[in-house]
Amino acid sequence: MKTYLLLLSLAILITQTGCVTGQRTFAVPVPTGPAVSVTKGSIYISSVTDNRAFQNKPSDPSIPSIDGDVTTLSPAQKDRMIGRQRNGFGKALGDIALSDNDTVTKRVRALVEEALRRKGYRVTNEPAADTSVAISVDEFWAWMAPGFFALTFEAKIGTSLTLKSAAGSANLTVKGHGLNHGQVVKDGNWLEAFEPAFEQFIANLSTEIDKASLQPTADNPVADTSSSLYGDLRKLDELRRDKILTEEEFQAQKKKLLEKR
Repeated sequence: MKTYLLLLSLAILITQTGCVTGQRTFAVPVPTGPAVSVTKGSIYISSVTDNRAFQNKPSDPSIPSIDGDVTTLSPAQKDRMIGRQRNGFGKALGDIALSDNDTVTKRVRALVEEALRRKGYRVTNEPAADTSVAISVDEFWAWMAPGFFALTFEAKIGTSLTLKSAAGSANLTVKGHGLNHGQVVKDGNWLEAFEPAFEQFIANLSTEIDKASLQPTADNPVADTSSSLYGDLRKLDELRRDKILTEEEFQAQKKKLLEKR
């Protein structure tokens, strides 16, 4: 009887995990919400940097690692890694990576853009936007924990954001966590762990932006842009975008303004 139960347990584990060697790749789409009117101004994402810390043979599956030596991992390779596959006993095996031509920094940029869009901001490629944000990706990882009757899939996202505007600056820490249970290892179960992590991240970023209070207030007014360097540069940039000024004329006027200051 004991032998039968042992064989049954092994059969369940094998069925659950299937083949987990080699590298698994799949796309992780960012969810899109309903359209929102732009009411909060424009934001320019100045940078997105992958600052995740990988370890060789970490003590916990939630710590990033690879099937090999992390010291041999190039920045480009690291930017694609999002998890490790494991067998039914929890042993780490093959890597999980984003699809070709996709990266963690691209996913986080898209995630922050979606959160800002839902909040009523317009994300632009113009550095002269009302607000700029630099993003550090501290966590973006998924892992699996075996169970007797089900597997647990988890995903976490953690970022540090530095926002700057005429009203001031703020450092935000924004995270998201997702959890999913499944009977077998398949792409869908990993995705269903990332989806709630993304939605929680979007909600948390909205809350943190409200706390930052970067919008002008009576106690923290924005300087009169008609007489400030910032305002003059903004006006010049608008004239360039409206094709009233050529690029050469814009650069010449910009140089004059800077020389006056």
